[in-house]
Amino acid sequence: MDVSLSLEVILMLTAVAALAGFIDAIAGGGGLLTIPAMLLANIPPVLTLGTNKLQAASGALAASLTMIKKGVVKPARIKTAIIAAFIGSIIGAIAVQLSPPDVLEKLIPFFIAAIGIYTLFAPKLGEVEAAPRISESKWQKIAAPIIGFYDGYLGPGTGMFFALGNVALRGRKIVEATGAAKILNLSTNIGSLIFFILGGNVLWKVGLAMMVGQTLGAYFGSHMVVKGGSKLIRPMIVMVCLAMIAKYVFG
Repeated sequence: MDVSLSLEVILMLTAVAALAGFIDAIAGGGGLLTIPAMLLANIPPVLTLGTNKLQAASGALAASLTMIKKGVVKPARIKTAIIAAFIGSIIGAIAVQLSPPDVLEKLIPFFIAAIGIYTLFAPKLGEVEAAPRISESKWQKIAAPIIGFYDGYLGPGTGMFFALGNVALRGRKIVEATGAAKILNLSTNIGSLIFFILGGNVLWKVGLAMMVGQTLGAYFGSHMVVKGGSKLIRPMIVMVCLAMIAKYVFG
């Protein structure tokens, strides 16, 4: 599908992607900014989702490399989750190109509200390790692909779902959980992107321009995570949750 955008609009989308990359690296939810921005630029929904995956993958890569370099997370420990999330995202990307995501859109505000409330009223959330509620095997083989499917199907808040799921279900510290979330989100972005490309649903010129902004934002955001820890991440998660609820309820 041919979509013509002016240079001014592309530059605006690049700036939005930079802010989204910064927020995504800290708490997830950057898609809350980029997806509505592309829809406002009159890019069709499926093309918006596919193009968003292209630029989001670059941000996830930058954040993941920083987390690995800083020793926050070791990919070998979550390799099963990486593969499972990758497969889940592929199934989601295929599904969204075959059917409209109306049902999922109606459910999203409830999931986001639950995460925001849990984060707000759990004062020790992720500051120290807690007793896990499910086994590592169930987290990697069941929870990860479910979240991966969501990312392929719609996407906003996926990094937040990965991070908070790891904290709530596995009792991980929030910085460690956020580091793992970046790698899992990279996996789901790549998996779904492949099938959006195969479906011809990526605007390359727009996506590549937004990649520049997303990568810069993610680089600085991931460094803030390492320095700020849970004191920075918790309030950011709550703010992103509130913004996403407002968008889906009133937007």
